[in-house]
Amino acid sequence: MKTPLADLLKRKRPAILSGAMGTEIERRGVSIALPLWSAASVRTAPDVVLQIHRDYIEAGADIIVTNTFRTNRRVFAEAHLSDESLAYTSKAVELAMKARSEFHGRSVLIAGCLAPVEDCYQPDIVPTAADLDSEHGEMAARLSTAGVDFFLVETMTTIREAYAACAAAMRTGKEAIVSFTCKHDGTLYGGEQLTDGIRALAGLHPAIFSLNCISPRYLTPLLQALKSTLAELKLETPFAVYGNIGKPDVRDGVFVRDVDEREYAQFAREWKELGAAVIGGCCGTTPAYIRELARVL
Repeated sequence: MKTPLADLLKRKRPAILSGAMGTEIERRGVSIALPLWSAASVRTAPDVVLQIHRDYIEAGADIIVTNTFRTNRRVFAEAHLSDESLAYTSKAVELAMKARSEFHGRSVLIAGCLAPVEDCYQPDIVPTAADLDSEHGEMAARLSTAGVDFFLVETMTTIREAYAACAAAMRTGKEAIVSFTCKHDGTLYGGEQLTDGIRALAGLHPAIFSLNCISPRYLTPLLQALKSTLAELKLETPFAVYGNIGKPDVRDGVFVRDVDEREYAQFAREWKELGAAVIGGCCGTTPAYIRELARVL
């Protein structure tokens, strides 16, 4: 079936996904305090969010991602703003669409971010199946109505939430990329295996399977495991990857980068050789990282 994402994947080189949003907002001087984290900037600093989207497109991104990682109702309820979550979600899509509209002649797709409704790294507080279905369904419907081209179900650490979010996304009639994050040995933070996650979601037929928010130093063997699982299942589903390049310094409250642009691009060459269809950046990456990816890939 002809879709915007399918057309993009016909190119001979990997499609370039944009880099980080949350850490980039912080790098530009905007608060990303919890519970809203990056979501607050949709209203407090929309000009910054807009410029980040512009900078990623200018750097060579084929896909930009909406700033909706934390705009779900559950997060907004923690800030006593639950009735505003959908408006923030729509505004985030609007900012991405505005940035795209300024680049005439460029084919740029907008991925609607669907992230875990609770803290990604606390699998013990993942909500019930009914709540996951309802909450991801609400977010997916709003993102779809607002105009995203497809969904990026990302930073999934449990199989059941990945399944619920992917199913909710695909009920809108639009495609979904499903991206897991895991430990270096391939164990999801919920205790399951990454390979079992791929098997469990295969029946939903996501457009792409992906890995994200993992150090590039560990991604190549994890991608090999993902690729082998797809082959075992006799699936030709493409795969994507976007790693992080450091971690927050708890004492100083800043993000410490330990992989520079050139080193990250060298890892990306390995992923390209493995057959990655989409390559981008996660936490800590900046437009400079995406520019280097676009240059070498």
